[in-house]
Amino acid sequence: MNLKEKLEYHYKAFDKTKLEPDPLQFLHLFNEELDIEVMGFIASIFAYGNVKQIITTLNKFVEVSKEKPYDFIRTFNEKTKPEISHRFYTKRDVIHLFLVLNKTYESFGSLKKLFLSFYNPDEINLKSSITKFSNYFLNEISKRKRIMTRGIKFMFPLPEKGSACKRMNLFLRWMIRKDELDFGIWNEIPSSKLVIPVDTHVARICQSLRLTNRKIPGWKMAEEITEKLKKYDPIDPVKYDFAICHIGMRKLKF
Repeated sequence: MNLKEKLEYHYKAFDKTKLEPDPLQFLHLFNEELDIEVMGFIASIFAYGNVKQIITTLNKFVEVSKEKPYDFIRTFNEKTKPEISHRFYTKRDVIHLFLVLNKTYESFGSLKKLFLSFYNPDEINLKSSITKFSNYFLNEISKRKRIMTRGIKFMFPLPEKGSACKRMNLFLRWMIRKDELDFGIWNEIPSSKLVIPVDTHVARICQSLRLTNRKIPGWKMAEEITEKLKKYDPIDPVKYDFAICHIGMRKLKF
Protein backbone atom coordinates (compact mmCIF):
# COMPACT_ATOMS: atom_id res chain seq x y z
CA MET A 1 0.00 0.00 0.00
CA ASN A 2 1.10 3.56 -0.62
CA LEU A 3 0.91 6.13 2.20
CA LYS A 4 -2.53 7.41 1.18
CA GLU A 5 -3.92 3.87 1.29
CA LYS A 6 -2.26 3.18 4.66
CA LEU A 7 -3.61 6.40 6.15
CA GLU A 8 -7.13 5.62 4.96
CA TYR A 9 -6.88 2.01 6.16
CA HIS A 10 -5.86 3.02 9.68
CA TYR A 11 -8.38 5.87 9.79
CA LYS A 12 -11.18 3.38 9.13
CA ALA A 13 -9.71 0.75 11.46
CA PHE A 14 -9.48 3.12 14.43
CA ASP A 15 -13.20 3.69 14.77
CA LYS A 16 -15.35 4.06 17.88
CA THR A 17 -14.64 0.46 18.92
CA LYS A 18 -11.00 1.52 19.49
CA LEU A 19 -11.91 4.65 21.45
CA GLU A 20 -10.69 3.62 24.89
CA PRO A 21 -8.39 4.49 26.53
CA ASP A 22 -8.53 8.10 25.39
CA PRO A 23 -9.74 11.35 27.01
CA LEU A 24 -12.22 11.62 24.14
CA GLN A 25 -14.21 8.75 25.68
CA PHE A 26 -15.51 11.15 28.35
CA LEU A 27 -17.19 13.41 25.80
CA HIS A 28 -19.17 10.41 24.57
CA LEU A 29 -20.83 10.12 27.98
CA PHE A 30 -22.99 13.15 27.12
CA ASN A 31 -25.62 14.20 24.57
CA GLU A 32 -26.08 17.93 25.23
CA GLU A 33 -23.72 20.23 23.31
CA LEU A 34 -22.78 22.35 26.32
CA ASP A 35 -21.94 19.25 28.38
CA ILE A 36 -19.84 17.94 25.49
CA GLU A 37 -18.07 21.29 25.11
CA VAL A 38 -17.28 21.68 28.83
CA MET A 39 -16.20 18.06 29.17
CA GLY A 40 -14.06 18.40 26.05
CA PHE A 41 -12.29 21.52 27.27
CA ILE A 42 -11.55 20.03 30.68
CA ALA A 43 -10.53 16.67 29.19
CA SER A 44 -8.09 18.42 26.87
CA ILE A 45 -6.63 20.54 29.67
CA PHE A 46 -5.82 17.35 31.61
CA ALA A 47 -4.67 15.36 28.55
CA TYR A 48 -0.98 15.05 29.35
CA GLY A 49 1.12 12.40 31.03
CA ASN A 50 0.32 8.72 31.44
CA VAL A 51 -3.05 7.82 29.87
CA LYS A 52 -4.09 5.87 33.00
CA GLN A 53 -3.44 8.96 35.10
CA ILE A 54 -5.48 11.09 32.67
CA ILE A 55 -8.41 8.66 32.84
CA THR A 56 -8.25 8.60 36.66
CA THR A 57 -8.34 12.41 36.87
CA LEU A 58 -11.21 12.70 34.40
CA ASN A 59 -13.20 10.02 36.21
CA LYS A 60 -12.72 12.11 39.35
CA PHE A 61 -14.10 15.20 37.57
CA VAL A 62 -17.14 13.28 36.30
CA GLU A 63 -17.75 12.07 39.86
CA VAL A 64 -17.31 15.52 41.44
CA SER A 65 -19.57 17.13 38.81
CA LYS A 66 -22.21 14.43 39.39
CA GLU A 67 -22.16 13.68 35.66
CA LYS A 68 -23.38 17.22 34.86
CA PRO A 69 -20.26 19.12 33.74
CA TYR A 70 -22.02 22.21 32.38
CA ASP A 71 -24.24 22.62 35.45
CA PHE A 72 -21.22 22.10 37.68
CA ILE A 73 -19.26 24.89 35.97
CA ARG A 74 -22.25 27.28 35.77
CA THR A 75 -22.83 27.01 39.54
CA PHE A 76 -19.15 26.89 40.53
CA ASN A 77 -17.93 29.48 43.08
CA GLU A 78 -15.16 30.10 45.60
CA LYS A 79 -16.94 27.95 48.20
CA THR A 80 -16.73 24.89 45.95
CA LYS A 81 -13.66 22.89 46.88
CA PRO A 82 -13.17 20.09 44.35
CA GLU A 83 -10.39 17.73 45.36
CA ILE A 84 -8.89 17.58 41.88
CA SER A 85 -5.23 17.93 40.96
CA HIS A 86 -3.20 16.47 38.11
CA ARG A 87 0.57 16.17 37.90
CA PHE A 88 1.75 19.79 38.24
CA TYR A 89 -1.75 21.29 38.31
CA THR A 90 -2.40 22.02 41.97
CA LYS A 91 -5.89 21.93 43.47
CA ARG A 92 -5.77 25.74 43.51
CA ASP A 93 -4.84 25.86 39.79
CA VAL A 94 -7.89 23.71 39.03
CA ILE A 95 -10.14 25.96 41.12
CA HIS A 96 -8.91 29.02 39.16
CA LEU A 97 -9.61 27.19 35.90
CA PHE A 98 -13.17 26.38 36.97
CA LEU A 99 -13.76 29.95 38.21
CA VAL A 100 -12.68 31.49 34.91
CA LEU A 101 -14.80 28.95 33.00
CA ASN A 102 -17.78 29.94 35.15
CA LYS A 103 -17.24 33.61 34.28
CA THR A 104 -16.74 32.77 30.59
CA TYR A 105 -20.03 30.91 30.32
CA GLU A 106 -21.77 33.72 32.17
CA SER A 107 -20.34 36.31 29.76
CA PHE A 108 -20.41 34.45 26.43
CA GLY A 109 -22.83 31.56 26.83
CA SER A 110 -20.40 29.06 25.30
CA LEU A 111 -16.74 28.55 24.51
CA LYS A 112 -17.73 28.39 20.86
CA LYS A 113 -18.98 31.99 20.90
CA LEU A 114 -15.78 33.11 22.60
CA PHE A 115 -13.54 31.26 20.13
CA LEU A 116 -15.52 32.49 17.11
CA SER A 117 -14.93 36.08 18.28
CA PHE A 118 -11.22 35.43 17.64
CA TYR A 119 -11.61 33.40 14.45
CA ASN A 120 -10.54 34.87 11.10
CA PRO A 121 -11.65 32.74 8.12
CA ASP A 122 -9.00 34.40 5.91
CA GLU A 123 -6.14 32.81 7.88
CA ILE A 124 -4.69 29.47 6.76
CA ASN A 125 -5.15 27.83 10.15
CA LEU A 126 -6.18 28.52 13.75
CA LYS A 127 -2.80 29.70 15.08
CA SER A 128 -3.89 33.29 15.69
CA SER A 129 -7.27 32.21 17.09
CA ILE A 130 -5.56 29.85 19.55
CA THR A 131 -3.23 32.63 20.68
CA LYS A 132 -6.12 35.01 21.37
CA PHE A 133 -8.23 32.28 23.00
CA SER A 134 -5.40 31.18 25.32
CA ASN A 135 -4.44 34.76 26.15
CA TYR A 136 -8.06 35.43 27.13
CA PHE A 137 -7.85 32.71 29.79
CA LEU A 138 -4.37 33.74 30.93
CA ASN A 139 -5.50 37.35 31.30
CA GLU A 140 -8.69 36.42 33.15
CA ILE A 141 -6.82 34.15 35.56
CA SER A 142 -4.09 36.75 36.09
CA LYS A 143 -6.76 39.17 37.35
CA ARG A 144 -7.38 36.72 40.19
CA LYS A 145 -3.78 35.63 40.78
CA ARG A 146 -0.84 37.95 41.21
CA ILE A 147 1.64 35.21 40.38
CA MET A 148 1.01 32.86 37.46
CA THR A 149 1.87 29.33 38.51
CA ARG A 150 3.67 26.80 36.35
CA GLY A 151 0.43 24.85 36.16
CA ILE A 152 -1.67 27.74 34.83
CA LYS A 153 0.97 28.63 32.22
CA PHE A 154 1.06 25.00 31.12
CA MET A 155 -2.73 24.93 30.72
CA PHE A 156 -2.58 27.61 28.01
CA PRO A 157 0.62 27.42 25.92
CA LEU A 158 1.06 29.78 22.98
CA PRO A 159 2.02 28.80 19.41
CA GLU A 160 4.21 31.86 18.85
CA LYS A 161 6.40 30.63 21.71
CA GLY A 162 6.97 27.42 19.79
CA SER A 163 4.55 25.13 21.60
CA ALA A 164 2.77 22.51 19.52
CA CYS A 165 -0.34 23.36 21.60
CA LYS A 166 -1.25 19.68 21.43
CA ARG A 167 -4.05 19.86 23.99
CA MET A 168 -5.72 22.92 22.45
CA ASN A 169 -5.50 21.43 18.96
CA LEU A 170 -6.98 18.23 20.39
CA PHE A 171 -9.94 20.11 21.86
CA LEU A 172 -10.49 21.93 18.57
CA ARG A 173 -10.35 18.64 16.65
CA TRP A 174 -13.08 17.22 18.88
CA MET A 175 -15.26 20.31 18.49
CA ILE A 176 -14.79 21.10 14.77
CA ARG A 177 -14.40 17.92 12.71
CA LYS A 178 -17.23 15.41 12.49
CA ASP A 179 -17.27 11.63 12.36
CA GLU A 180 -18.17 8.88 14.81
CA LEU A 181 -15.29 9.93 17.09
CA ASP A 182 -15.33 13.74 16.86
CA PHE A 183 -18.43 15.86 17.40
CA GLY A 184 -18.48 18.70 14.86
CA ILE A 185 -20.53 20.98 17.12
CA TRP A 186 -18.43 24.02 16.14
CA ASN A 187 -19.45 23.65 12.51
CA GLU A 188 -18.85 27.32 11.69
CA ILE A 189 -15.16 26.49 11.26
CA PRO A 190 -14.04 24.14 8.43
CA SER A 191 -11.94 21.13 9.42
CA SER A 192 -9.29 22.23 6.90
CA LYS A 193 -8.29 24.99 9.36
CA LEU A 194 -7.30 22.50 12.07
CA VAL A 195 -3.68 21.75 12.99
CA ILE A 196 -2.74 18.22 14.07
CA PRO A 197 -2.21 17.73 17.82
CA VAL A 198 1.45 16.71 18.05
CA ASP A 199 2.75 14.75 21.00
CA THR A 200 5.72 12.39 21.20
CA HIS A 201 3.70 9.51 19.70
CA VAL A 202 2.48 11.54 16.72
CA ALA A 203 5.92 13.09 16.20
CA ARG A 204 7.64 9.69 16.14
CA ILE A 205 5.20 8.09 13.71
CA CYS A 206 5.15 11.14 11.41
CA GLN A 207 8.94 11.29 11.36
CA SER A 208 9.04 7.63 10.32
CA LEU A 209 6.46 8.34 7.57
CA ARG A 210 8.51 11.35 6.40
CA LEU A 211 5.62 13.69 7.07
CA THR A 212 8.06 15.99 8.84
CA ASN A 213 11.78 16.68 8.65
CA ARG A 214 11.85 18.34 12.06
CA LYS A 215 13.45 16.65 15.04
CA ILE A 216 11.74 18.46 17.92
CA PRO A 217 7.94 18.56 18.42
CA GLY A 218 6.58 22.10 18.26
CA TRP A 219 4.20 24.36 16.38
CA LYS A 220 6.26 24.33 13.17
CA MET A 221 6.30 20.54 13.16
CA ALA A 222 2.52 20.47 13.68
CA GLU A 223 2.00 22.85 10.75
CA GLU A 224 4.39 20.88 8.54
CA ILE A 225 2.66 17.56 9.24
CA THR A 226 -0.76 19.13 8.66
CA GLU A 227 0.30 20.57 5.31
CA LYS A 228 1.71 17.19 4.23
CA LEU A 229 -1.54 15.46 5.26
CA LYS A 230 -3.50 17.93 3.12
CA LYS A 231 -2.04 16.13 0.10
CA TYR A 232 -4.07 13.09 1.15
CA ASP A 233 -7.19 14.90 2.36
CA PRO A 234 -7.24 18.68 1.81
CA ILE A 235 -10.66 19.08 3.41
CA ASP A 236 -10.05 17.05 6.57
CA PRO A 237 -6.29 16.45 7.05
CA VAL A 238 -6.47 15.98 10.82
CA LYS A 239 -8.85 13.00 10.53
CA TYR A 240 -5.77 10.74 10.64
CA ASP A 241 -4.68 12.03 14.06
CA PHE A 242 -6.53 9.51 16.25
CA ALA A 243 -5.13 6.51 14.35
CA ILE A 244 -1.58 7.90 14.21
CA CYS A 245 -1.62 8.72 17.93
CA HIS A 246 -3.01 5.34 19.00
CA ILE A 247 -0.64 3.40 16.77
CA GLY A 248 2.15 5.25 18.58
CA MET A 249 0.60 4.79 22.05
CA ARG A 250 -0.01 1.08 21.51
CA LYS A 251 3.42 0.56 19.93
CA LEU A 252 1.88 -0.90 16.78
CA LYS A 253 3.40 -0.91 13.31
CA PHE A 254 1.97 1.69 10.93
